[in-house]
Amino acid sequence: MNFIVNESATKLRGGYYTGACVARFLARWVLEIGPERLLEPGCGDGAFLEAVAAVGAGTLRTVVGVELDEAEAAKAAERAVRLRGAATRIVNGDYLEWSLEQLPAGGQFDAVLGNPPFIRYQYLEDEAQERAERVFAAHRLPFTRHTNAWVPFVIAAIGQLAGGGRLGMVVPAELLHVLHAQALRSHLLATCSKVLVVDPQELWFEGALQGVVLLMAQRKEAGDERSCRLAVLSVRGEEFLHDQPSALEARAGYVDAGELVGKWMSVLLAPGERRAWERVARAPGVSRFVEVAEVDVGIVTGANKFFLVPDEVIERHGLERWAHPMFGRSEHVRGVIYDEANHRENRRRGLPTNFVHLGRTSLASLPERVRGYVRAGEAEGLHARYKCRIRTPWYSVPSVWAAPIGMLKRSHDYPRLVLNEVGALTTDTAYRIKPAPGVDAARLVYSFVNSVTMLSAELEGRHYGGGVLELVPSEIEKLVVPMPDLDVELRRLDARFRAGDSFDEILRAQDDVVLRKVGVSAADRDRLHGAWCRLRQRRQRDPGAAPSPHGPADATV
Repeated sequence: MNFIVNESATKLRGGYYTGACVARFLARWVLEIGPERLLEPGCGDGAFLEAVAAVGAGTLRTVVGVELDEAEAAKAAERAVRLRGAATRIVNGDYLEWSLEQLPAGGQFDAVLGNPPFIRYQYLEDEAQERAERVFAAHRLPFTRHTNAWVPFVIAAIGQLAGGGRLGMVVPAELLHVLHAQALRSHLLATCSKVLVVDPQELWFEGALQGVVLLMAQRKEAGDERSCRLAVLSVRGEEFLHDQPSALEARAGYVDAGELVGKWMSVLLAPGERRAWERVARAPGVSRFVEVAEVDVGIVTGANKFFLVPDEVIERHGLERWAHPMFGRSEHVRGVIYDEANHRENRRRGLPTNFVHLGRTSLASLPERVRGYVRAGEAEGLHARYKCRIRTPWYSVPSVWAAPIGMLKRSHDYPRLVLNEVGALTTDTAYRIKPAPGVDAARLVYSFVNSVTMLSAELEGRHYGGGVLELVPSEIEKLVVPMPDLDVELRRLDARFRAGDSFDEILRAQDDVVLRKVGVSAADRDRLHGAWCRLRQRRQRDPGAAPSPHGPADATV
């Protein structure tokens, strides 16, 4: 977890400024419709205002910028002078507060340009958090305290657009997949006639540790009941920024988003891939994860360094009676089985393979050496940590039980299930998986390794800085898992992982068994494997990944 004291001033302010080429491209986009009134929320030093002046203000008559930082607002005012022919005004204040004051006036602007601040909700001051919640309420959208500052900014900006008006913004790429942006995604589809998301392969903002996208949306005219058209266009490099936006739109493969629910990652699939995906999802023998297993979080200790220890600590403090086997990191298990040999090797390497479970035993009832261990933890203030201090005694960890299967919460290349042969405990870095009645644990672990499930994880999961894939229980439950009736060779699969075989080769071999068994054609197997490769490369910002014209080039049936 990141704490506010460890973050830079730039990150806390969300101040990642837009390059001139990006600003001019988005300025050309909104100016194509000949707007008279333009708004830049959170205008910073006026980069977009300068871009509008460079492109040519044209029909603009009124330009308003809003900026919280007084010094930056002064810079924006200096740049705004270049907008000849338009009455310009820079408001030095909080944009969300200002937008709420403007609500009675309705859609006052024909165009909105901007780069909203990227700030985690927990880093916002109390007043800013309260204003964010008020914006959601004003637009009748469900609020979550996990939201980032850019989300209410975009919501408020859409609310200030007149019918037919255009919005061009630089926003985090997480727009497509994080749960806290779901209200915004729904709002965009409900209020806009078309939405184009331009998805650069590169990281444009150094230090932001996340990708950005260009959000280009057009508000519906009054009375327009048609479904929104949505496209996600992948691009490489910055050459396209010098073209007219209409040329980029011509490359975009818009889809009717009327029935699109949830995340937008599926829009990254080409038409042929999407049809293949729909065929597989409906195939006999293919289930959602929630139908074949139950997902529970791992054990929450509140002080892992006290409860998760190597053998040396166990022996030194006489904790053998209270030590239980555990694993919880990728380095603990290289394959898909956690067995006695694996556990012995981890012990030999000095890894923290023991979970210290003292239960509710009173301190006085414990042996002296164990009491000394507890007192040492208290000397470090562990008992005062939130999760510990709400327990009596503080070292009594709740919900200590082992599941037949473990699954790490985060992964870099691919998620996997691990058959827990030794009954090891897992902390909250991993999930505890219990197969449904009648579902064999080994078959579930084996069948999980296939291109359809891997692609499903890319579509349902989320990722942040560094391209690490994370899945929470509600997302795991939606994963598509083929469960054919077959003879499982789990130890052979485990041996391939441990031998360091290429995962791509492992996956293709699994596809030929698991997917073929549920009736997936060879063409669809190749198609969906390719889709998974591309989405994984996108997540990891792999420079070797080829961009797609509207998804990939595959548009076949």
